[in-house]
Amino acid sequence: MSKICIVYHSGYGHTERLARAVERGAKSVEGTLVRTLSVDQVETHWSELDGADALIFGTPTYMGGVSAPFKAFLDSTGSRWASQAWKDKLAAGFTNSGSPSGDKFNTLVQLADVAAQHGMLWVSLGLLPRAPGPDGLELNRAGFFLGAGAQSPHGAPEVEAPPPQDLATGFALGARVARAAVRWKIAAGQPPTELATRA
Repeated sequence: MSKICIVYHSGYGHTERLARAVERGAKSVEGTLVRTLSVDQVETHWSELDGADALIFGTPTYMGGVSAPFKAFLDSTGSRWASQAWKDKLAAGFTNSGSPSGDKFNTLVQLADVAAQHGMLWVSLGLLPRAPGPDGLELNRAGFFLGAGAQSPHGAPEVEAPPPQDLATGFALGARVARAAVRWKIAAGQPPTELATRA
């Protein structure tokens, strides 16, 4: 059984919708336990993050980088950095902004850099731009590779954004990380199961 924690901040609810899509994707892989936490819940759930096989980080992109609450969370992981408590865990990331670009790439780089400082192994999105998805949706419509990037136009109601293709891209990221976590447990010497052999 692999364990994945998704940690996110959402200012207006759009990034939370993306986080829930990532969660559904991870849960779609049999034998995966998923815990989704907003950054304001982390203080009482550090043990779950420490015990996870993979951490997926999610934040809106504000002014070309992670949001202030998410940056505060990243800064609070300093003691884990010092002890390398998250070394060799898998990591991935997703972000959302109000414009098609919004400099989301900078946010994904920031997340990957923090993961690297922790000694984690980054899982990319693994999708070509405008890849065919379920129900004719085009996945990765913005052409991100480092993680999942979504757009919620300024002022868009939470129930309408991000659009279905961006949510489906988040689902694909969650599933990819979950499959990688199954394989990673085998590589780490965990007893293989029928599921793990198929993954």
